[in-house]
Amino acid sequence: MTATAVGLASVWPRPVLLVDADPVGGQSILAGFFQGRLPAGGGLGEVALGQRSGDLAGAIAASAVALPGTQAHVLPGACGHLAAQALKGLWPPLLAQLRALEATGQDVVVDAGRLGMEGSPEPLIYGADLALLVMGSSLRAMSGARSWAKAWRATFDDVGAGSTAPVALVVGPGRPYGGKEIASVLPIAVLGSLPWDPAGAAVFADGAQPGRRFASGPLMRALTQTREAMSARLRGPDLQVRSADGVEAGSR
Repeated sequence: MTATAVGLASVWPRPVLLVDADPVGGQSILAGFFQGRLPAGGGLGEVALGQRSGDLAGAIAASAVALPGTQAHVLPGACGHLAAQALKGLWPPLLAQLRALEATGQDVVVDAGRLGMEGSPEPLIYGADLALLVMGSSLRAMSGARSWAKAWRATFDDVGAGSTAPVALVVGPGRPYGGKEIASVLPIAVLGSLPWDPAGAAVFADGAQPGRRFASGPLMRALTQTREAMSARLRGPDLQVRSADGVEAGSR
C-alpha cells in the first residue's frame, strides 16, 4: 500500500530512500502525493538506463526527489505497467546498490505493490532486511494474506535472504477481526497495525491537506510505533513488539 510506504518514510528518523517498485507502474507517488506537480518520466526508467551505461549510483541520485518536510527522498517508479515489466533485469543490480547506501547512513523503504503481478520486484522483496506483508482485517484479506505468508516464509527459508523472517502489518484492525484473531491464522508474526483512517491515508496517497491535529493524531502515532517496531525486529527477531491495537506479537 503506497500510503503506508509514504507514511513510514515520512516518520523515518534518518535519511531514507523510498523506492516505488509497484509493478502497476504509473508513478503513483508523483501522481498522488505530489499531485502531478513534478514532471513525469525519469525514475526507474532512467535508473535502468544508468545501469546499462555503468552509472547506476549516479542515476539513482539524479532521479530521487525530496519528500518535503522529511528526511526522505523518493525514487519514482515506472511510467506504466509495460515499462515496469521491462525492469526485471534491473532488480538484482539495484538491490546491490541499495544495500550499499547503508554505508552512507541511508536506509531504504521499497513499495513493492500488489503481490503476484507480472513485473513484481521479487529480488527486492526477498533481499530485504525486513519484509512487511501489508493486509486488511476482513476474512477475504486474511485468506489472501495467509496464502502469501506461507509462500513468503518458505521462500525466505529457502533463499536465506534478509536478516529476519517476514512479518505482517494490519491496516484497520477490527474490521471485523482484531490483531489476536489475525495472528492466530498467520504463519508469520504480526508486527503491528495502523488505524483505519481514509482521510489521513489520503494525505500520503493523494497529497490531501492534513487536518489541524493530523501530526499528533492516531495514524501518525501508529506509523511511528510501526517504525520503532521494525527497528526492534531488526535488532532481535525474538523481541516482543506491541501493535497499535495493543496486541503483542513475537517470532512465529
